[in-house]
Amino acid sequence: MTESQKLYTRMRLWEFPDRYVIESTDGSSGPCLAINRVDASMNLIDEVPHCSGEPKTLTIFGVVGMLKLFAGSYLIVITERECVGSYLSHPFYKATSLKIFPCDHSPKSTPAEQKKMETEFSALLKVAEKTPGLYFSYDVNITLSAQRLHELGDESRLLPLWRQAEPRFSWNNYMLEDLIDKKLDPFLLPIIQGSFQSFQAAIGKDIIDVTLIARRCTRRSGTRMWRRGADSDGYVANYVESEQIMKLNGYTASFVQVRGSIPLLWDQIVNLTYKPKFEILRLEEAPRVIERHFMDIRKRYGNVIAVDLVNKHGGEGRLSEKFADAMQHISGDDVRYLHFDFHQICGHVHFERLSILYDQIKDFLVKNSYLLLNESGEKVEVQTGVVRSNCIDCLDRTNVTQSMIGRKLLEFQLRRLGVFDAEETISTHSNLDDSFKILWANHGDEISIQYSGTPALKGDFVRFGKRTFQGILNDGRNSLMRYYLNNFCDGTKQDAIDLLQGHYIVSASRDMMPTSQKRGIEAVASFRLAMSLVMTGLFFTMMSLRRVRYDLWNVLFSIMWASMSLAVALVVKANGRVFCNRPSLHKPPR
Repeated sequence: MTESQKLYTRMRLWEFPDRYVIESTDGSSGPCLAINRVDASMNLIDEVPHCSGEPKTLTIFGVVGMLKLFAGSYLIVITERECVGSYLSHPFYKATSLKIFPCDHSPKSTPAEQKKMETEFSALLKVAEKTPGLYFSYDVNITLSAQRLHELGDESRLLPLWRQAEPRFSWNNYMLEDLIDKKLDPFLLPIIQGSFQSFQAAIGKDIIDVTLIARRCTRRSGTRMWRRGADSDGYVANYVESEQIMKLNGYTASFVQVRGSIPLLWDQIVNLTYKPKFEILRLEEAPRVIERHFMDIRKRYGNVIAVDLVNKHGGEGRLSEKFADAMQHISGDDVRYLHFDFHQICGHVHFERLSILYDQIKDFLVKNSYLLLNESGEKVEVQTGVVRSNCIDCLDRTNVTQSMIGRKLLEFQLRRLGVFDAEETISTHSNLDDSFKILWANHGDEISIQYSGTPALKGDFVRFGKRTFQGILNDGRNSLMRYYLNNFCDGTKQDAIDLLQGHYIVSASRDMMPTSQKRGIEAVASFRLAMSLVMTGLFFTMMSLRRVRYDLWNVLFSIMWASMSLAVALVVKANGRVFCNRPSLHKPPR
């Protein structure tokens, strides 16, 4: 980047009655950005204007972008950051707090119904302020893997970061559009959503530095249950690129894996059942959708092996069968499909049996290698293929499997550099082993929280190398929490995501539909009330059962309370649409 394109790393935001002004406070000498608080128009000014009063000021660390709604636009900025490590020797930051400033000082001209809708959309922005896992760098393009960065030409390296950024991994790409139109390069900060984990460990006299980065794709982003499968262009839900980087004795190695939902048109409609049925849509389009999906992967990563970890029976089995059938049309030397029934082979505790899967993909891993740069930054090896893993959520089984593959590749690299002998493994070095497990466990938890709202299941095996009683209990609790979030929170969260990503474009002409009045049970029903009644019934049932041996009348009371609990639960299930927060944005993703 040239000096004029260098990003501002620290700024002061001034709140004047008629506008916001953002000035650099990091020593840069560039102009200030003025944003009109009435119509959100932007222009550069030479200095902060004088004001008779005392305007509010706030230190910020980046401009996320602008979002336009009915009655005005909203400025989104980073108010707190944390340096979490470095990426290819450049500082890597996590955004720990966002703040949204409205540019809506002309609401009097807005119709009443439009104001009401604006209030509802503004509430979604409150959810957006709490978006987890946002990372950025002022100096290096973190949307690209080390190999893709190395392949950039000299001209591309001179471009501002937003021009270099991979749009699918740039979380705020849509929100930057207005700033891009105004050519406000020093304020255009690309942000990724994902994860960043790192550690250093000693191997004898050598110090190894390992980093793990996740980049979530924005093309079909969303929450568990509310975003499943693929769209007609082949983009899949919960698609994540995970890059494991190792530095040792001047050498740098990088290995990339990807995960993503089964690339069919399928869905799960939230209806208060614990596992809603899988619905496969427009099956006749499956070959075309899968072809588009894998064509895109081949274009970006080279050869691909699709490791399908779902069950062979039930609803999962039906999805897997259709996936395998569609893959027959494109399988060849550069695309392979491999099914591995994780639950059947590994059960709930024997995850060491993943060695069976490793034996099946070892040749692919060896053949397609990894990026290796020597002390001079020259390429010694390149990665020519990628493992694409999936289960149903692409969270729990997938993360256990990817951590196993990442472990094997790190051992390959250490043997290649002469640090490990032929029989040596990571597990023979307790400090390295413990750090590596924690690295992948935290990685899986962070991705899982963004998609499901809870840490990953089976995380105890990744973290400790074995299943534990406490880990099984945690999985039970997190499963129940996922059920609650899927049914009663994630619809609103999905709307907020769609708004930020530009999958839903606000339009007064089509969105001014009057809100229908709730009638009957819908006017009073709520999940908390229903759950309170169920829990109360169960409590008195248990109390009555404990007293049965003293008084037979308690048998009758036990039956009565249990029946009431069951009746309320059945009403909740039958009226699932009443209690679930169905998304308010009825639209296909853009």
